[in-house]
Amino acid sequence: MAPKVPSIKFYNGYEYPLLGLGTWKSQPGEVTEAVKAAIDIGYRHFDCAHVYGNEKEVGEALKQKIKEGAVKREELFITSKLWCNSHKKELVVPALKKTLENLGIEYIDLYLMHWPMGFQAGDNVFPVDAKGKVIPGETYFTEAWAGLEECVGLGLARSIGISNFNHKQIDELLKVAKINPVNNQIECHPYLNQQRLIDFCLERNITVTAYSPLGSPDSIKSDDPVLLEDPVLKTLSEKYKKSPAQILIRYQIERGIPVIPKSVTKSRIQSNFEVFDFSISKEDMAILHGLNRNTRMVKFDMTDTHKDYPFYEDY
Repeated sequence: MAPKVPSIKFYNGYEYPLLGLGTWKSQPGEVTEAVKAAIDIGYRHFDCAHVYGNEKEVGEALKQKIKEGAVKREELFITSKLWCNSHKKELVVPALKKTLENLGIEYIDLYLMHWPMGFQAGDNVFPVDAKGKVIPGETYFTEAWAGLEECVGLGLARSIGISNFNHKQIDELLKVAKINPVNNQIECHPYLNQQRLIDFCLERNITVTAYSPLGSPDSIKSDDPVLLEDPVLKTLSEKYKKSPAQILIRYQIERGIPVIPKSVTKSRIQSNFEVFDFSISKEDMAILHGLNRNTRMVKFDMTDTHKDYPFYEDY
């Protein structure tokens, strides 16, 4: 029997499992099997997004496993995200309805605004100009937020949140929000420990989820440091008899930060789950914390001329 993943609670009372399976960069042909394997292993939290282009395949896996009786819908926690070309208020509800149709479910547990930047509306998910920079929409993220609030009112989303927002943008949003975000999903690992932003969010009753907790090894440019190969991780890996990836996942769990490592390999999906049978000492947590160098792997450069690009602020 797989261990039940511990949860944290949102301010609205819903529980949010500390470990989930990320599906970013998982190819449509492989994600169905990955999600089915994850459910068998014990995962109940799945992190999806419209722009990943694989929600239908995730939905196929959910449908099969529910039909088999391996899991009930109410035991699952499914997250999806509103893409940047649907930030006009009237486009938000239809965007979520499309996601729900693809996933084959009637409500989403958590619907996030994927980025604060709105793009030109239309079918193109990455509308770009001649220089390869994204074409902005005429909206501000507060307009999209009003659409997310509508999703809650209609019973399509239980909770709503944000992703990749900096502290100033969060403050702007809180000034006008009728429903406050429950979560901010951000890149987070020891090279970018995000402590200031995490503290800022928690003070405002906003939980934080860590994406790319392994340092996004598949996004690394040749001159980027490779977190998984850091000598400190190798030492801790030997000490705890756990893989560097398991150390990095446990690092977030020790902080009370939900974490969504991505894999489509059954053995890795399994080993990423085996993080509840050990804990990292305070001293070693401090060492991991000390690796911070504010190195961001996911920069989304094509949007860096957008007025709402979030990464020019310190946090």
